Amino acid sequence: MRLLFVLPIVISAVSVQSLASVKETPPEGGPPKPFHLPPAEDFTLPNGMKVTIVPYGSVPKVAIRAYIKAGGVNEPDNQVWMSRLTALLMKEGTKTRSSEQIAQEAADMGGQLEINANTEYTVAGGVVLSEFGSQFINLLADVLQNPLFPSSQLTRLKADLERELAVDKSEPRSLARERFLQVLFPNSPYGRVFPSESALKGYTLEAAQAFYGANFGGSRTHLYIAGKLTPGLREAVQSAFESWSRGTAAPQLSTHPAESRSLSLIDRPGAAQSTLYMGLPVANPLSPDYVALDVMDALLGGSFVSRITSNIREQKGYTYSPFSQIDTRTHLAYWVEIADVTTAVTGPSLKEIYYEIDRMRKDPPSEPELKGIQNYLAGLFVLKNTISPDAIIAQLHFVDSQDLPRSFLSNYVQNVLAVKPGDIQRVAETYIVPSKMTTVVAGDKAKIADQLKPYEAPAP
Repeated sequence: MRLLFVLPIVISAVSVQSLASVKETPPEGGPPKPFHLPPAEDFTLPNGMKVTIVPYGSVPKVAIRAYIKAGGVNEPDNQVWMSRLTALLMKEGTKTRSSEQIAQEAADMGGQLEINANTEYTVAGGVVLSEFGSQFINLLADVLQNPLFPSSQLTRLKADLERELAVDKSEPRSLARERFLQVLFPNSPYGRVFPSESALKGYTLEAAQAFYGANFGGSRTHLYIAGKLTPGLREAVQSAFESWSRGTAAPQLSTHPAESRSLSLIDRPGAAQSTLYMGLPVANPLSPDYVALDVMDALLGGSFVSRITSNIREQKGYTYSPFSQIDTRTHLAYWVEIADVTTAVTGPSLKEIYYEIDRMRKDPPSEPELKGIQNYLAGLFVLKNTISPDAIIAQLHFVDSQDLPRSFLSNYVQNVLAVKPGDIQRVAETYIVPSKMTTVVAGDKAKIADQLKPYEAPAP
């Protein structure tokens, strides 16, 4: 659900000795353009289902996505990935359509129907030609309201998940992420990442049906439609979904992220590199500090020209692709830095990351450094939201799920540009606190244990 994605920008200059001996300074770019959110039509069906319809672009395509509050956080403790198994089963046919018929109908409309479960939501829908918008709404409604749950497909789908689990458990980043979230969110559904192999093998069709019955319904669903619109979409939604049961209300989840410094080591004998995960909870999107945190993150580690990247990649050569980001959940956020570093410099890499954190906490950035990052983030935000109607849906879902006003999107560019150097130093000092950092390292214990000893004790 993260709001911004960071892309590398490489600017190269080529000098031709025979033509010129003095480099010319390129002209300064113009001011970033503001983002204008198209006017949206919002309404709610009697069963509590929310609907948002927004015009976007001139290409004759329409994106239709339903976000249902039925994700990993809603699974019983002993049924991790049950939401994923349920989503897979729902694609295998309805009471009136086979899986082949669903796929063929969607293809005839110029698209495909997708269903995927993530931490907090199951997202179902697709992108089709505009002229088939109403038909796709009917197809989506059938899949969401009348899943068949064929027993003949259960063994195959579980086998697919078992193979995926085996691959995840063999990858250091997956292992480090699992431990990081377990430590950051103790005794919380937000800290559950993978099921055990034995649990996954024991999942039954009845358990998937029970998960569907407990979590799917109109009151937990927000349907978004964006693109080149055709007449009759509202009526199609009302006709297709008005008879869907309201279902149960989504439970309110409380979590208490860890706020004390810790270091966990996952031993991977013979590993040529160490995977670092380090982070801590920060202000969530409802906070007035959130935009300043976004800018701070881009300066610290969240862009190709960030300080951490410049330090441990460009200057030291410890790693190839470090990055940081602010990950969000509903009314929840955490900052995380991730890097794969050479085994021999595991400790020095942590030292340099902490050095850059301390430097940002102590001193505001220069005006030119800040301005460059602000222009980059503002331009990227506008560019990202002109790619496709799905991008608009993702942004609308972000603000709606966080209970933010839609003006958050319209004002984002100007709010980014309004951040001052002192704001960067203040939010770094307030939120990126070394004494509260959760750190996980996956690597060769025999070679890195001594390097990690300085980081085991709480920071002064």
